[in-house]
Amino acid sequence: MKSSSKSGLVYSTDGGRMCPECRRVLAECVCKAAARTLPAGDGVVRVTRETKGRGGKSVTLVKGLALDSLALASLGKHLRAACGSGGTVKNGVIEVQGDHCERVIEALKKYGYSAKRAGG
Repeated sequence: MKSSSKSGLVYSTDGGRMCPECRRVLAECVCKAAARTLPAGDGVVRVTRETKGRGGKSVTLVKGLALDSLALASLGKHLRAACGSGGTVKNGVIEVQGDHCERVIEALKKYGYSAKRAGG
């Protein structure tokens, strides 16, 4: 039988379900706390316009925000409302449909972020 670092106690009558990573009771798991840490950013939010792979339609991208997924989705909603257009949040990047770089930069500065235009 092979032994791996992931194998081990899954359930204990003493505490219930166990985390396979840190091998503690799920209520005391330290893996969840480590996953909640903010992604690293340099403090500057970069706003770009891109058309690649979108059939010639332009999209405004907001990169470099050091926020968790819920806060990022909330900020994305506010930015889309400020621009009056649609969009989404994918892989930590806010996408706003259309060329709204200046409006997005103004809205980000209103929310207290240091934003600058990147790209051409």
